[in-house]
Amino acid sequence: MAVILSNPDQAIVNLVHEALNLLQAYPALAILASILLSTLPLVVIFPSGFAFITWMERKGLARIQNRIGPNRVGVPFTNIKLFGLGQPLADGVKMLLKEDIVPRTADKFAHFLAPVLVVIPALLVLALLPFNRNMVAAGVDSAVILFFALGSVSTLAIFMAGWSSRNKYSLLGGMRAIAQMVSYEIPLVLSAVTAIMITGSLNTSRLIETQQIGTWAASNNVGLQCLSQVAGWNVFTPWGFAGFVIFFIATLAEVNRSPFDLPEADSEIIAGHLTEYSGFKYALFFLAEYIGAFAMSGLATTLFLGGWHGPNIRPWWSADPEAWIIPGALWFFLKMLLLIVLMIWVRGTFPRLRVDQLMGFAWKFLMPLSILNIFVAGAYFYLPIWIGWPAGFIILYIAYELLGRLNRGQVVARREYRYAT
Repeated sequence: MAVILSNPDQAIVNLVHEALNLLQAYPALAILASILLSTLPLVVIFPSGFAFITWMERKGLARIQNRIGPNRVGVPFTNIKLFGLGQPLADGVKMLLKEDIVPRTADKFAHFLAPVLVVIPALLVLALLPFNRNMVAAGVDSAVILFFALGSVSTLAIFMAGWSSRNKYSLLGGMRAIAQMVSYEIPLVLSAVTAIMITGSLNTSRLIETQQIGTWAASNNVGLQCLSQVAGWNVFTPWGFAGFVIFFIATLAEVNRSPFDLPEADSEIIAGHLTEYSGFKYALFFLAEYIGAFAMSGLATTLFLGGWHGPNIRPWWSADPEAWIIPGALWFFLKMLLLIVLMIWVRGTFPRLRVDQLMGFAWKFLMPLSILNIFVAGAYFYLPIWIGWPAGFIILYIAYELLGRLNRGQVVARREYRYAT
């Protein structure tokens, strides 16, 4: 109890260290326990979160579209409905019981390997995210590069799914999905470069630590302590705000979220590279999609939204100079959840793009804007803040307007409807 009260922010970390100290006499067992304690929560929490988010998305979209949404399936073997919270479990059981149909001419090994290969990288990149101070499964100095490198493996898995099905629709759908992912990976990475430039580090923990005003955090003033955890976020700078918006839009395309969900759009009649998949293999692709959304939301939180920093104060009863009352992991997961909610809101609000609009938006708008944002970030770093902030905002706004006008299509005259009298 004393360990928790001395620093509530680091309570989980301290408890894990205390548990590992009990196994010092058994080094092999201590190493195994350390690996399990670092990875098992990721494997349990995020797939479970996938089930909850699918329910929340269906309820949220139903609310936006003036429908009811899932409300029948509740606690198994009872009449308790619980707002349809049992629907994800019912869907999971349905997918497990469905027959796994594989085309006769398919490459069966590659057909089986594709959904596995798309899930594993999505889970691996979660180990690079620092959910709190001293709470990262894999503390790698070049974590951001490794994050993007692992994430690009899913491109290979999608092509493998389309090619191994021996179906021309699957192959074409897989190639279209790859074209979309490769196109939006460029502005995605370029938008992340700005935060890396300002921080001077590829380490995700270091990227978060710099988004705090240290002198205010060390103050005895409660108001300054709260502001120190918020005012330093990168999103409150011109380059950070532009980088966050570009990163979020590119993320929607990378994880195949609306309005960029063309690879398996309803209007395409078929499901793209998923045409020849059924049962649990089909479900694995959507599991990877949602876990990828979690991972990208976590990286956006790390790069632009201050990571584990949030309105916080130091506990007056503790002598620890780094103690905070509210655990930073709570702020991190709350920001991730808000970004997921924003993705759901976008899905229920914006219409789907055409293929030419989707590709043109990436190459003609997002990419030049993200390149310009790198130069703005460099100028902001060297200029005084009272010059760098307004100058960066004005330059990016002018670029936004010019690129918008250059890429705007032909203005179509408003259609007039005439009715017989």
